Amino acid sequence: MSKRFELTPEQIAISEERKAKKQKLQTQPPPTPINVDAGLILPRPWLNLSAQCLVRRELFPTSNCLKGAQRQPMLHAEVLAQNADIMCLQEVDSLEKLLPTLEAAQYNYHYVAGPGKKHGCLIRVIYYDEQHVRSEGDEKVRRGSSFRTRNIGSIVALKNISNEGEGVVIGTTHLFWHPKYTYERTRQAGILIREITKFRSELHLENWPCMIAGAQTTLPTPFLVGGQLNAEQRDRLEISRVVHVSIDPTVPPTTKAAPVDDESGAVDPDRVITNARSAVHTDGLLSDSELVSLFSSANVVRSTYDEGLKMHTQASPGFPTFGDRMSLSRTSKGYYEPEYTSYTHYWKAHYIFILTDRPAVVGGLLAPHIVKDLVPGLPQKGISGSDHISLCADIILPPITGSAENSEGQT
Repeated sequence: MSKRFELTPEQIAISEERKAKKQKLQTQPPPTPINVDAGLILPRPWLNLSAQCLVRRELFPTSNCLKGAQRQPMLHAEVLAQNADIMCLQEVDSLEKLLPTLEAAQYNYHYVAGPGKKHGCLIRVIYYDEQHVRSEGDEKVRRGSSFRTRNIGSIVALKNISNEGEGVVIGTTHLFWHPKYTYERTRQAGILIREITKFRSELHLENWPCMIAGAQTTLPTPFLVGGQLNAEQRDRLEISRVVHVSIDPTVPPTTKAAPVDDESGAVDPDRVITNARSAVHTDGLLSDSELVSLFSSANVVRSTYDEGLKMHTQASPGFPTFGDRMSLSRTSKGYYEPEYTSYTHYWKAHYIFILTDRPAVVGGLLAPHIVKDLVPGLPQKGISGSDHISLCADIILPPITGSAENSEGQT
């Protein structure tokens, strides 16, 4: 007989706080309209934790907590620690252990996994492998994909329970993890931005901001935030324009077969493309200019941490940033991102983006870990049971007029 699930005193306290908060919202009259300096549509931190359970020694050779019994209590505590109003979790499995924790803390949830995946995203579902990026040509050309990844994006629309007509559209995803597959990761990010905008438009929620949170190994930031590609980024894209055996079964293998549970399709975690050939025109992969078009200029997103840490470092210089580590120009978009948002032996990213025409202010951030606490690499006892670092942000928005129903869609 399985052991009965019991909450810790800290989890009980968080649950009681959320119950009291909900009761207060139900008894209070609608708030008086407020300006952007006071209007907090998401009044508690926003949590983004990659609670990944695909832990193997060859991927995390420096970790001292790979067993589920070691990691799960740490993950559950981290999930609840910030008492977030909205959480986006990626690489979620062991639902029989996680869901009682969420339910006890008064959370509702939306969970979906890609076909054949043992883990999924917790929050319209986008199956990247089936999405078209072209309108012409045969099915392979219209998809323009380099790798059948089985990755997904998940989108929901959430209505504000205390302010009629207010709401937010939430999107979460885990982009393809392999660091060398820059093209496929960029293709997936472009599809996510396109589909979340389409979803909002179909529901006539154009005034609702979109919040996008997720995980990946390296991020196609210039496309997302409207920056310019440099020569190195163009080279990485070009090198990754390949066609994997999962797309073209005639591709000859270049290494031994991957282990049964390996969902990456690439044996080497050390940034090597295997079992693939160079792409040709008839494969339909997008050029740099076509990728730029996929990210419509009207859909440029803003990074909460880039904006929030910029304000913080201007007031308190000396805080280490991604730009410091990579020797970027201070005017470069992404300069003020955290120095690291994932820290493992093989890869070191994570994000929260805003997509809205309305004024929006980052009211507060959860401070990132400093590097010395992460060495020699996550997961680590006493630090985090995940290989990713939690991100949280207070987003301040002005009120809007009108109404819309709370809804979610799936494709």
